[in-house]
Amino acid sequence: MASEIKMDHREKAYTLLRVDADKILRLIKVQMDNLTMPQCPLYEEVLDTQMFGLSREIDFAVRLGLVDEKDGKELLDSLERELTALHDASTKK
Repeated sequence: MASEIKMDHREKAYTLLRVDADKILRLIKVQMDNLTMPQCPLYEEVLDTQMFGLSREIDFAVRLGLVDEKDGKELLDSLERELTALHDASTKK
């Protein structure tokens, strides 16, 4: 039972991190669609701040043993790839 609880916490932690990553992606998409261009300092500030915050969340979860370091890195890498694709698509418009 203790291992089930630990697994549940691990699954919940990773799910919450994925939700936060998705929020960042949506926030940046809204900015690109409606507010600012990727070259805008506001866009870069929001992106840097959000990515830094997520990386700290992941680091904390890793240190608690709730998320494997490899999985946390993959989550960040995946978000960065998605953001790059979004950026590339918006600059081609």
